[in-house]
Amino acid sequence: MNGRDLVRSVKLMGSRRGLRTVRSAWRRARADARALPGRGAERARVPGPVTGAEPGPGGGVVRFARSELRVRVAVGGAVFWGWDGAEPLPSYALPGGAPDADPRAVLEPGTDGGWQVVSERVTVAVSRHGAVELRTPGGVVLRRELPPRWWEPVGGGPARWVQRAEVPADARFFGLGGRAAGPRLRDGSYALWNTDPGGRFGPGDDPLYLTMPVQVVVADAGTLLVFHDNTWAGRVSLREGSEGAGSGHDRPGVSEVRMEGGPLRCWAVAGTPARVLAGWSALTGAAAVPPSWALGPQHARWGFGSAEAVRGVVAGYRERGLPLSVLHLDIDHYDGHRVFTVDRERFPDLPGLARELRGYGVRLVSIVDPAVAAAGDDPVHASGLAVGESGAFVRDARGRVVRGEVWPGACVYPDFTDPDVRVWWGELYAERLAQEFSGVWHDMNEPVSFAAFGDPSLPRSARHCLEGRGGDHREAHNVYGLAMARAGYEGLARLRPQERPFLFSRSGWAGMQRYGGTWSGDVATGWPGLRASLALVLGLGLCGVPYSGPDVGGFDGSPSPELYLRWFQLGAYLPLFRTHAAIDAGRREPWEFGAQVLAAAREVLVERERLRPYWVTLARLAASTGAPYARPVWWSDPGDRALRDCEDAFLLGEALLVAPVLEPGVVRRPVRLPPGHWYDTVSGAVYEGPGQVVVEAPLSRVPVLARAGSVIPVRGADGGVELEVWAPVEGRGGGGTVVVDAGDGWEPVVVERYATRLEGGRVVVERDGGGAVERPVRVRGGVAQR
Repeated sequence: MNGRDLVRSVKLMGSRRGLRTVRSAWRRARADARALPGRGAERARVPGPVTGAEPGPGGGVVRFARSELRVRVAVGGAVFWGWDGAEPLPSYALPGGAPDADPRAVLEPGTDGGWQVVSERVTVAVSRHGAVELRTPGGVVLRRELPPRWWEPVGGGPARWVQRAEVPADARFFGLGGRAAGPRLRDGSYALWNTDPGGRFGPGDDPLYLTMPVQVVVADAGTLLVFHDNTWAGRVSLREGSEGAGSGHDRPGVSEVRMEGGPLRCWAVAGTPARVLAGWSALTGAAAVPPSWALGPQHARWGFGSAEAVRGVVAGYRERGLPLSVLHLDIDHYDGHRVFTVDRERFPDLPGLARELRGYGVRLVSIVDPAVAAAGDDPVHASGLAVGESGAFVRDARGRVVRGEVWPGACVYPDFTDPDVRVWWGELYAERLAQEFSGVWHDMNEPVSFAAFGDPSLPRSARHCLEGRGGDHREAHNVYGLAMARAGYEGLARLRPQERPFLFSRSGWAGMQRYGGTWSGDVATGWPGLRASLALVLGLGLCGVPYSGPDVGGFDGSPSPELYLRWFQLGAYLPLFRTHAAIDAGRREPWEFGAQVLAAAREVLVERERLRPYWVTLARLAASTGAPYARPVWWSDPGDRALRDCEDAFLLGEALLVAPVLEPGVVRRPVRLPPGHWYDTVSGAVYEGPGQVVVEAPLSRVPVLARAGSVIPVRGADGGVELEVWAPVEGRGGGGTVVVDAGDGWEPVVVERYATRLEGGRVVVERDGGGAVERPVRVRGGVAQR
């Protein structure tokens, strides 16, 4: 760092905090320089020629001159392979033990001196030089992993490695966690290091808060999810392929994964998108089901200021007849920004306020940051020092507690990779429950130490428990938010066992859906930020995190009335529907943007509430099947190349297609339809897919189309569940699933499945398995009911 960096830091952070931030950066740099010497000379290594093989459960081990490869097909079809003795466990992505091996999958000689493992859904072919091919049962190559290469320091230390792969020329890439420039990932390089981008981000910013080494590749040959189970920092470079014209050759797509250390091990799941996500969910754990109230409209603001300001916002919703389910309190409700505290002057009776709001049907949710004030009078800090033999907080390589600069000032960081620390932290949530909060949202948990320049994280040499194995922050950083989410979720479940915990987290990693969802973080206000909001939700859903949403209106700046309304309309059809803004970014209440915006916002809020039973059903199906609530339009027809390239619309479950407006001044827009008969849910206009149509998109609404034959559970006038049936087409039929949530606890649910058909010009609705249809039915689409 030079003098120019110092001046910049002071200007950005203020003189006092800026200087502390600079000192923190100096300490971080010195610690890494002492504990992480340069790599020095390195030796490159490749597997070499095959020397033999040994069968084992679900596959076996293929040995090469300088390495060995373990291949194992699990029950359910997931494929594991790992180099140099890498096993499926230990893994932060897997919730428990590794799945059982498929006894039908056997290692056998292949062609040209290689080996192969044949299973029901995929064949794994290993070449004599270490390439790994994943093929369909018909022999079509889905992905070809070229022989890997390692660079090992001559003086010892972790080996860095690169793994290149080829995919079909027509393939499209998706996934890699939360990416603003998606959901289809274009040619480029994507970092694997959870990062606070600092204040705001747009489509060109990478990485963001939640990165995952999870690729979803969609091609004519099929859909394949590949997960490189490695938590170290890395980078994924992607290049789409191209098909040769005439007699020209195809150029395959290319994926290159580079990691700074850690094991080279992978999981893959192949099949239809539904089967792939089901397999991924079975491998990494079912998504947590949010309580039903968390599926309603939510409102947040950094800077409410007082209990009276909170009451004023809730009263504003009630006076205008606007539904509201949840209100979030940001760090300004804390005493000096210290976690698990309350500013008693501004919030003199927080439990009373929470009970008052709950009487109106509004729950309070609290922010929780991981950084703990390093102060002698802080009770959380004091109790953390007493955990275990060396305390709860991350230490450096010399055994000293690591300090960083966050909102309370000088802070220390719990080591959530230590099971004892997770238990201690989980018990601290008793204070939040005593304040009558109904849930929590985790922020700043990449983790963040303020930096006016450079990487705003902890020293990479900082030491972590890592479940007793020991290691440093290079391995622990990307799973820090995941481990914190586990601590919070398990703590809430212990403290309030009668209710499902509600938790969502800014940072995380593969498998975080077990503990809750996430949100966009500080997305920049503007039309690009609106588009990035949709990209993030769709990409995260394909990585197994179905519950997410953006800061409606953008985190910073002041959106125009049109931008705010279009963002509000999009958010109403995404799982986590929450307005939020920075302390100096203006208000986000719908009535702040004029009468026209207020009227349109009321309409979409009422529709969100009418669809609440459908949201409950989607939440339960996400947990049981792995299917995200919001899905790409190619979900049911991935072979349609035009659908694979569609990024401005999405499916909400199987029944609805939502076409948000993502540009200013638009009142009509093209929509790419999947196969089938589609109804405009407002105008009743009928469209036939596949193909592109132009639909009306006035400022008052965004186009929402219903699939013919669908059965959608909706809330009736009496509050009960009714069936909205969209008339099927002659000879096609349809149906739908209804999951009725008995409450916000762990009660068994009732699953109802219905089928529809057109018979004699009338719609027939039947319950699968027989029995009478006992719920009220309303047929839409201009055909009578029978």
